[in-house]
Amino acid sequence: MTTLIIAVSGSCAAAAMTAAPWLAIVFGVVAYLLGSIPSAVWIGKAFYGVDVREHGSGNAGATNVLRVLGAKAAIPVFMADSLKGLLAVLAACLIPGVDRSAEFFSALKIAYGLLAVVGHMYPVFAGFRGGKGVATTLGVAIAIQPLGALVALGVFVAVFAATRYVSLSSLCAGLSFPLATVFLLREQLLSVRIFVAFVCLLLFYTHRKNIRRLMGGVEPKTVFGKRK
Repeated sequence: MTTLIIAVSGSCAAAAMTAAPWLAIVFGVVAYLLGSIPSAVWIGKAFYGVDVREHGSGNAGATNVLRVLGAKAAIPVFMADSLKGLLAVLAACLIPGVDRSAEFFSALKIAYGLLAVVGHMYPVFAGFRGGKGVATTLGVAIAIQPLGALVALGVFVAVFAATRYVSLSSLCAGLSFPLATVFLLREQLLSVRIFVAFVCLLLFYTHRKNIRRLMGGVEPKTVFGKRK
């Protein structure tokens, strides 16, 4: 799956080479490094003396931080991880001389966003042991298709309020994202339509263990403010 992410982002960014080849590559590396900032690991170690990857699910993400350290730690981690994806997409706007036609520019922004997701999942600053990329993907989604992301976020909140399963909420949100973008919002850009479908597949892939636990009735529920 990681190879597929890199292939997709690489093919999207390839067109930028004609305008600013080296700069496009540099910004792609910056997007990956930005995604590699392990906020969950750094905040856990700096303020709590805990590496969250050694506890709970073992993931360096906001959900595991919530379970292990509580909401006070999880909120800044979630915000930081989302911001990584958002900033990675916006980095495309800083490249001078790049073709800003709708389809091309959209593909370039998606490429940088996906590189940030790869960075979050396999961070160079944390031994390549990261999280599932949900919050970072949300930041990318907000930058690429804000209305679709808003629908997905609403679905997440509704499902979580009803079930207290973060994993199930993420899966439902991921499924609603392409449906809302394509059928409700009538998105016309092919790159965005491919992106939203890919996000859905990525979330189901990274949550495959959670899906098995949900089906087996052993997936843990999450309660805000509770530190275990």
